[in-house]
Amino acid sequence: MGDPVVAVVGLGYVGLPLAARAVEAGLRVVGVDIDADRVVALNDGRSHIDDLTDANVRAMLDLGFHATTSVSPEDAIDVFVICVPTPLLPGGGPDLSAVWAAGADIARSLRPGALVVLESTSYPGTTEDELRPILESGGLVAGLDFALAFSPERIDPGRQTHDFASVPKVVGGLTPACRDRAAEFYGRLVTTVVTTRGLREAEMAKLLENTYRHVNIALVNEMARFCHTLGIDLWDAIEAAATKPFGFQRFDPGPGVGGHCIPIDPNYLSHYVKEQTGETFRFVHLAQEINATMPEFVVARVQQLLSDRGIALSEARVLLIGVTYKADVADDRGTPALPIATSLAAAGAQVMFHDPVLPNWTAGDVPLVAVQLIDHAFDACDVAVLLQAHRVLDLELIASSVPALLDTRGVVPRGIPGVAYL
Repeated sequence: MGDPVVAVVGLGYVGLPLAARAVEAGLRVVGVDIDADRVVALNDGRSHIDDLTDANVRAMLDLGFHATTSVSPEDAIDVFVICVPTPLLPGGGPDLSAVWAAGADIARSLRPGALVVLESTSYPGTTEDELRPILESGGLVAGLDFALAFSPERIDPGRQTHDFASVPKVVGGLTPACRDRAAEFYGRLVTTVVTTRGLREAEMAKLLENTYRHVNIALVNEMARFCHTLGIDLWDAIEAAATKPFGFQRFDPGPGVGGHCIPIDPNYLSHYVKEQTGETFRFVHLAQEINATMPEFVVARVQQLLSDRGIALSEARVLLIGVTYKADVADDRGTPALPIATSLAAAGAQVMFHDPVLPNWTAGDVPLVAVQLIDHAFDACDVAVLLQAHRVLDLELIASSVPALLDTRGVVPRGIPGVAYL
């Protein structure tokens, strides 16, 4: 295949690590993003995501990477990889406007022999039914004049145990030749490439992965509710169950789900199933109901802890610790901290927060007080809620500094007075 020129379209949490890996593998890479400020920052050597430092971006630039707001025929791109966002529409399906725009931009520069890969998550059929006609608007035919494939992104922001190259890449093509072309490309970036029978199977694989997580998280979240009522330590039960070497995978309860995958992707599948079959994907609906109401459960637990100490929620100072959607990642997309803060403020509580990863967090119209851990200053609150256990947090110091603590992650060592668990 030689050394193709690669255009990565969309330079967020998915696209930028892909571009970095492609550069590292010796490919010539152009990064494309409609955010002009982001393009300027990258070309100046400044990163906007946690998984890549400024030094990483400068190293990419030294190896020939550059960012732009649009590709042109003069760029002579051999491989286009689309990594744009597909947020959830009110009706439950994906907003494909960014995919359509990326496809139109690519169509103007598409050359015979090129490869186009969609990595953005959507429902089965998106690559062929939505993207393909846009790409073919310039006169070239997919599967004949250019290769078309889908490869679901598997980026997990903040994860330290797996780098890009070690995670197997799933690839499906419009035709077997398209699949093989995409597999050859990704074979230069990762150790293992897994091929599927077609585009829809690869698209479904992504939705299956995240729906599996969504449903199992909902399972332990519901168990957390009734275990609290029954006086059962669910965390201890999970630790015991996790010792089984087969037939069990550990999932932990929490204050709700957030991010760009779990709260969103299963809805694409549910929407697709309903649209195509008229049936309701009951597991997804039930999981969504359970996970979406976990912030309410957290607020109820906070109110109970305050009541036990003779303090009304309407007069309380509540400290939220760790407000991002995921540990060690400065990303608040879909964070359960937002509905929790909103509900607490609506009940009259003064909402405080501390997050060393995201120190300038805003929660809509909720008035917030930022708190720093200086000389045990956390005792200014009436109750604290640990929502996200960043590695830099001294959990034992925090637990001993606050009057009461609700640990929604089950990570604070047992035996510290005043600590309750979700």
